[in-house]
Amino acid sequence: MTEPLGKITKPSADKFKQSRKLYCVPLLINIKDAPTEYQEKYNLYWDQVAEHINSLEKAGKVTKIYHEAVSSSGEEGLEAIKQLNEKSYQLAKTKTEQGAKLEALEDKELFNQYTDWIMALSVVGRSKKVADKVLEYYREVSDRRDEHVTKQINETLKENEAGMLILSDEYRIHIQTQLPPDIQIFLVRPPALNDIQQLLQKMLQR
Repeated sequence: MTEPLGKITKPSADKFKQSRKLYCVPLLINIKDAPTEYQEKYNLYWDQVAEHINSLEKAGKVTKIYHEAVSSSGEEGLEAIKQLNEKSYQLAKTKTEQGAKLEALEDKELFNQYTDWIMALSVVGRSKKVADKVLEYYREVSDRRDEHVTKQINETLKENEAGMLILSDEYRIHIQTQLPPDIQIFLVRPPALNDIQQLLQKMLQR
């Protein structure tokens, strides 16, 4: 796969125009009762993401939008994003108003199973046999989820199109190598992201 690109503000349109492109945005959530400094950086982060996406669109205008945990397309999908994250909703809404289409990324039943098995893993521990069995089921569902997500992107992102993928950085790293090699990956990592990561480390140490 082509080497991931980060912090791109002036991509060469000639270099990337004739390929499928995926602008990957780390999905950050707001934390209730977080310090004011975090709230300020969080808001700044999403402002900077919007600026980076606008700059990346010199290589290709966003025509498809994908969002983690969202299994519906169109207005129903937008409403689901709104319930999950107001900031990513605003970003997705803006792009749909500019002509992009929100595509369903997840299979609802698979995603629900995936989250349930994660919860199960967090509470097992006394019996190794039970833990091993839960882990087995988790991995099986996780693999099926990965297959579905990558298939959705591959089948809906057409030749020469650019998509915006909003999902956790950990999951993006996990599925990136499973995407078709003709999809160019652009990492959206604005300066505020590093500041937020440092703040989160400090908060965890308290």
